[in-house]
Amino acid sequence: MKIKQLFCLAALSIPFTAHADTLSISAGAGIWNTSPTGSFQKKGDPTAVNIKDDLFWSDETQGYFYATLEHPVPIIPNVRIMATNIEQSGSGNTAFVFDGTTYTGNVTNDFSIETVDLIAYYEILDNVVSLDIGLNVRSLKVDYTITGTEPITSTSVTTSDSISETIPMLYALVGASPIPDLIISGELSYIAYDGSTISDFTAKVAYTTSFFVGLEAGYRKQQYTFSDISSTDADLSFDGVFAGAYLKF
Repeated sequence: MKIKQLFCLAALSIPFTAHADTLSISAGAGIWNTSPTGSFQKKGDPTAVNIKDDLFWSDETQGYFYATLEHPVPIIPNVRIMATNIEQSGSGNTAFVFDGTTYTGNVTNDFSIETVDLIAYYEILDNVVSLDIGLNVRSLKVDYTITGTEPITSTSVTTSDSISETIPMLYALVGASPIPDLIISGELSYIAYDGSTISDFTAKVAYTTSFFVGLEAGYRKQQYTFSDISSTDADLSFDGVFAGAYLKF
């Protein structure tokens, strides 16, 4: 219910008369160097599993892709689609309890977060100062597998799960163009409900050349705080620098 209320409130708050001045199509891709921190646990487990101490996660290079359509038609929002995959894995000697099962010895694990964002937004300002406001409907899929040894029987044990959610988030971008074709911006998607929060923040510099090719670089942080989502509590963060290129027509 809280998600629906937030979605409706955000939709009513958007000024539907704002739009772009010209038709613009862009598509880009890049790499994101993520540094993971945090922990997660199933309800009833005595302690949380630390992703570095227990699962041996380290910095990884992830990929992202996006495409954007901006147009001068009033009422109809501009649209961006963005896909990001986070993949982590680790292996090492450890001991912990997860989902009621004790893992010891050499424990291996694979973990992934796949997100596809459909962002509908309006350009409130589009000159030296930029301001976009809209909604981000995120398709979120989490998969993980943990394999280790049960200490009493010395048999191999495995826990696997998959969580899929569609989540509406508030979206905003604020930017400035000190010179033509250069933009410095901050971008945020955010939602909080029932003790859980999801945020995705980006700060970047982008420059579009006269040959329709652009370059971008910056910092991005995704934060996931889950409270009893599929009987799981989690506090996970992935942040680091990124760089990419795009075509803009």
